[in-house]
Amino acid sequence: MSPVIHLSLAGLLMLAVAACSTAPAAPDLSAPPPRRLDAKTQLEYGAPPPPPGPRY
Repeated sequence: MSPVIHLSLAGLLMLAVAACSTAPAAPDLSAPPPRRLDAKTQLEYGAPPPPPGPRY
């Protein structure tokens, strides 16, 4: 067979393989959890207020 036919068959094979491939997984775009304050930050800025207690 001529090189043109080989090249076109190879191109068709590549198109078929590309059509059957899966899409990459979507990246996780959610915000990361908030970081806890370390001891140095608590000393510099003060400790955060305690959460409100139960109401009676």
